[in-house]
Amino acid sequence: MNKIEQKDINNAAWAACDTFRGVVDPAQYKDYILVMLFLKYISDVWQDHYEEYRKQYGDDEVRIQRKLERDRFVLPMVKLTEKNTETGIETVLDEFPATYYSLYDRRSAANIGELINIVLDHIEENNKSKLEGVFRNIDFNSEANLGRTKDRNKRLKTLLEDFNKPQLSMKPSLVSEDVIGNTYIYLIERFASDSGKKAGEFFTPLKVTELVARLAGPKPGDRICDPACGSGGLLIQAAKEVARNADSSQEKRNFALFGQESNGSTWALCRMNMFLHSFDSARVEWCDTLNSPLLVENDRLMKFNCVVANPPFSLDKWGAENAESDQYNRFWRGVPPKSKGDWAFISHMVETALEKQGRVAVVVPHGVLFRGAAEGRIRQKMIEENLLDAVIGLPGNLFPTTNIPVAILVFDRSREKGGVREHCKNVFFVDASREFVSGKNMNTLSEAHIGKIMETYAARAEEEKYAHVAEFAEIKENDFNLNIPRYVDTFEEEEEIDIDVVQKEIDDLEKELAAVRVKMAEKLKEIQR
Repeated sequence: MNKIEQKDINNAAWAACDTFRGVVDPAQYKDYILVMLFLKYISDVWQDHYEEYRKQYGDDEVRIQRKLERDRFVLPMVKLTEKNTETGIETVLDEFPATYYSLYDRRSAANIGELINIVLDHIEENNKSKLEGVFRNIDFNSEANLGRTKDRNKRLKTLLEDFNKPQLSMKPSLVSEDVIGNTYIYLIERFASDSGKKAGEFFTPLKVTELVARLAGPKPGDRICDPACGSGGLLIQAAKEVARNADSSQEKRNFALFGQESNGSTWALCRMNMFLHSFDSARVEWCDTLNSPLLVENDRLMKFNCVVANPPFSLDKWGAENAESDQYNRFWRGVPPKSKGDWAFISHMVETALEKQGRVAVVVPHGVLFRGAAEGRIRQKMIEENLLDAVIGLPGNLFPTTNIPVAILVFDRSREKGGVREHCKNVFFVDASREFVSGKNMNTLSEAHIGKIMETYAARAEEEKYAHVAEFAEIKENDFNLNIPRYVDTFEEEEEIDIDVVQKEIDDLEKELAAVRVKMAEKLKEIQR
């Protein structure tokens, strides 16, 4: 069989969603599709290895099973039994390996939803170090999500059949892991488009993640963290950025990924995303970053070379009441308002970046740049500490969740006293808000747009109506307000209007109109005769 192309596997995976469209909300059915994709992937890898070991060891099942037990994922045998209440004797009703293919063979079973759950439970139980908790939020036997038994069984049977198409074979001998990982991200992106405002819980547009990762600039050897990681897109992009900057194939994999996510279903998506990209060692914690972070060492917050995030915009009830007594003292510059958690996330990110060397890139709503009170005081302190390196203004309507324009703030702790960039005392502003590719529902950034932003940021030079280097004195004069139009003048002078020329055009039009009216009157007379 020929190698499977990216577009073919993408199209086949998206077509599998037809089973749920119009019946189940996209924000819900994405979990079923993505879990099934993951199950199919680990089953295909297992099947490929089984066939390979079969060629090596023939009918020696003991040796084959011994080899399979050392695989990335162990797919155990499932034994379904029934106990006789009178005799206490158990009868084996069915026995099969915990794979997608076993479920496909039983796709017409009256309890197919229950069987899928049993298979996932067995896989999780036998791969606890990697998969513990990943399937706990998904229920393939849910009447509330998938309908009554007859309808549910029909949908699940169709779903299993859809994933049995040749284009959805994920055997390593037929498709590279890059393709599988790309399909997973492709599906997440499509789900986000369908889910509208609910998409913000799990998705950052691909081009935005690429820009954030490039601005953060992770290098080989770095520890990289996203404290609001969603389904993991930014972490994947940061890993790709390391590979892009690496000098050798060994350096391309020389990094460590860390994340925290508060939504259980989204955390599970992120874990699967890491595995599909072969980042098995990534540590992603299910926790509330602002109130109970789990990325800690010796009762202290872990520190990272790069911290990237697209946290929830202006999060309400984020935990301001606990901030003053925060055991990690993250909010020593001030406590943000309880209805807007933006600066709480920024404070956490800056505090988890390595002193004198860590970098932070974070997506924020524009209010972060100019709101006053507690937020203004925190902003002022960070500028006075010389931590803020750049403010990049982006176009509106880049996200499925909101049409407001956003900005990226870049903080660089090497600008601190004793850091290699402590001499840099200015803040670089870029207004890229007018350059985008217009789309039907959403705008996007092109490679050229991202390239221009990065070249401008690297040059750190004035560019009329696009970029400005603001010295500390100028920012102080503006009361530490970072609103981009205060620094980058994008005002376009209107072309002067020649009143005489306009008046002549009006006179000519009136003459033409009078002539047309005369002709119309003549035609009406002819019609009435």
